[in-house]
Amino acid sequence: MLSRTLAFATGLLGAVAASQVPEFGQQYRQRLGGAIDELQSAMERFDADARASQLGRAEAIARLRGNPDDLARRRGVDAESSAARLQALERQRDRMRAAGPFGRIGAMVQDTDTLVMRGAFQSFEPAVPTTGEGAVAAGLGFLGGYGLVRLAAAPFRRRRARGIRV
Repeated sequence: MLSRTLAFATGLLGAVAASQVPEFGQQYRQRLGGAIDELQSAMERFDADARASQLGRAEAIARLRGNPDDLARRRGVDAESSAARLQALERQRDRMRAAGPFGRIGAMVQDTDTLVMRGAFQSFEPAVPTTGEGAVAAGLGFLGGYGLVRLAAAPFRRRRARGIRV
């Protein structure tokens, strides 16, 4: 009886925890979109400055990186890194859009941006799962938690059933 109660409680805990995964994914996607917006804005300003000097992005970055002035060289490295990060974030956003409800979680985990993930985790607020995705995740979490405790308790039930006390 105790193992069933423990299994049920663990199942409920698993359900609550697992139901938050889709919500966390949504908050991650929102932060991902914000990071993309900011980087696009910064790169648009960089590109405008490059055009004003009759340069393309790659040429402007190369000029800055090859500049003997340390500040200019660092700005070139920063611009190159920002452009690469923007491309990576846009690829992840596109994969998440194409993945569908359950695939989005896999796409989030597959190629996580650590800054976006850290920000999403720090500001995460749990929510009641009102989507099908959240309900399925809650059910799977319940089954996982319940099953884990029942499985762990199985050897002890068998001994008791044969009259062996532990």
